[in-house]
Amino acid sequence: MKTVRKLIVMMLAIVALLALSATVYASKDSRIESSAKNSYIFKTYLQGDDIKIKSKNGEVTLTGTVANNHHKLLAQETVVGLAGVGGVDNELEVKDKSPAENSDEWISAKVKTTLLFHRSVSAVTIVNTKDGIVTLQGEANSQAQKDLTTEYAKDVEGVKDVKNEMTLGKTSKTTRTAGQKIDDASITAQVKMTLLYHRSTSAINTSVTTKRGVVTLTGKAKTAGEKDLATKFAKDVNGVKSVKNRMSIG
Repeated sequence: MKTVRKLIVMMLAIVALLALSATVYASKDSRIESSAKNSYIFKTYLQGDDIKIKSKNGEVTLTGTVANNHHKLLAQETVVGLAGVGGVDNELEVKDKSPAENSDEWISAKVKTTLLFHRSVSAVTIVNTKDGIVTLQGEANSQAQKDLTTEYAKDVEGVKDVKNEMTLGKTSKTTRTAGQKIDDASITAQVKMTLLYHRSTSAINTSVTTKRGVVTLTGKAKTAGEKDLATKFAKDVNGVKSVKNRMSIG
């Protein structure tokens, strides 16, 4: 009889433990889904996309449609950086047919995306590409900002040359400010995409983590110049407070 009671008690304890675990996982999954939806990336760059986020035991599935492959990758990188996420199954579909790699449309999209992440350039730059030559239009608030926009655009993979036709105004139309509050996952995603899209840093083996706006870079760079460029590009990403570059050279 005592043995039966013990078995019953053990079974009840196991059931209670399983119920508690299920509750913990449900709470964790709910937090992941909410964090993704309320992230800076999803509320700004991806706000026009139809993305559904489902988390189960920390494994996230993304479904729905996005404007282009850049948005698809950006959504994935943002979710990967959220606390508690174990993996991401990216089933997002692109609305329109993706442009061929290195085509003018493909280059324009990469330049636009790259410039959006950098806070030191105008947020409303117009980008057009013909035969690999990029033409920039819009307004810059200084010659220095105009020159920096040219520099960033030239370093995007596929760009042959840049014609900067931006005009100078007293103030550029941008709502970005240095050190503005952006969640860490969104910062990490922007830094990853920035380093990937700049040809000077696209080939480096880099790991990016962010804590309270402080970005840490680890991995390998071929040269000190590559390492310095990684720091430079990361520092100018929206929301970054400072960069700790712990990459090795070799």
